[in-house]
Amino acid sequence: MSELLPDFTLVRPATVAEAVAALAREGAQILAGGTDKLVQLRRGLAVPDVLVDIGAIDEMQGVAAEGEGLRIGAAVTLASLARDPLARAYASLAEAAACVAAPGHRAVATIGGNLCLDTRCLYYNQSHWWRQSNDFCLKYQGTVCHVAPRGNRCRAAFSGDLAPALMVHGATLEIAGPEGRRRVALAEFYVEDGAGFLTLAPGELIVAIHLPAPAGPSAYAKLRVRKSIDFPLAGVALARTERGFDIALTGTNSCPKMVNFDVPFSPDDAYFTALEKAVQKAASPQRTTTIQPHYRRLAIAALAARTARALA
Repeated sequence: MSELLPDFTLVRPATVAEAVAALAREGAQILAGGTDKLVQLRRGLAVPDVLVDIGAIDEMQGVAAEGEGLRIGAAVTLASLARDPLARAYASLAEAAACVAAPGHRAVATIGGNLCLDTRCLYYNQSHWWRQSNDFCLKYQGTVCHVAPRGNRCRAAFSGDLAPALMVHGATLEIAGPEGRRRVALAEFYVEDGAGFLTLAPGELIVAIHLPAPAGPSAYAKLRVRKSIDFPLAGVALARTERGFDIALTGTNSCPKMVNFDVPFSPDDAYFTALEKAVQKAASPQRTTTIQPHYRRLAIAALAARTARALA
C-alpha cells in the first residue's frame, strides 16, 4: 500500500439528517477538520469508500448560552473555542482547546473530532510497511497487542485533550443516528478498549456538547515532550466543587477516565497527598510512547496535585 490517498467519494451534507443518511452508505466515515483523518488516510489506517464532510452543517456550529449552561456545536473549531468568551467560563475547556497541537491545527480541528480522536500507540501510528513488518497489531489486522502480548485487548492510549476538560464539568453529548437522537454523559461515552473505545453505533455522529453551569474554577494541564504540537503523554483536568475536586485524565488509559476521589476538601498537605495517590491509582499508562509508563504515572499525579493546590 502506498502513502498516497485512497480513492473515495466526498459528500458534503447540509443538515444532520443528510449526514446520517450519507453515513448509512457502505464504507462511509466522517470528516471534520481532518487533522487526524488525513494522516490516517495517508498511512492506510483509514480506507473509506465515502467521506462525509460535516463542515457545512449549520446546526453543528456555534457556541451559545443554554439556560445557565452552554451548547457547543460539534463542528466548532478549537481555535474559536479557545477564544470564545462563553467557553472561557469553563477554564479547563478553554485551556485544553488552546494547547492542542499548533495554531494551524487548531484553526481547523473541531471539538467533536477531538472527542473522537483515534487512540494512539507506537505500534499503530506508523507507515503501512512498518506495521506489516511487525505482523500488524491487535488494533489493525493483527492478533497480538505488542504493548501487552499476553493480554486480550488493545492498550492503545486515548490522547484527546478536550474530553477530560469537559468531563469535570458534567458534559453530555447530543448524538444523532438512524434511530433518532439521544443524550449520553460524556464520561459514559467511552470504554476501556483501545481498538473500540467509542460507544457510537453505526451511522451515528455527535451533533453538540451540552454543559451545565460551571460549579467552580477549573484548569487543565498536560505532560508532553515539546510544548507545542505533541499529543499529551498524560493530561489532567480538575474542577473545584463544594466538596473538593472532580478530576479526569487523558493520555494514560485507552479512554479518558474520571478519578474516584470522594474526599472532603482540606487545605493541609495530607489532602493533596491523597489526591496525588488517587491519580496514580487511576492512571494506567502502557508502553505506547517512547516515555516510560512509570514516569508518566508519577508525573501526572504530581501535576494534578500542583494544579489542585493552585485552584484551592
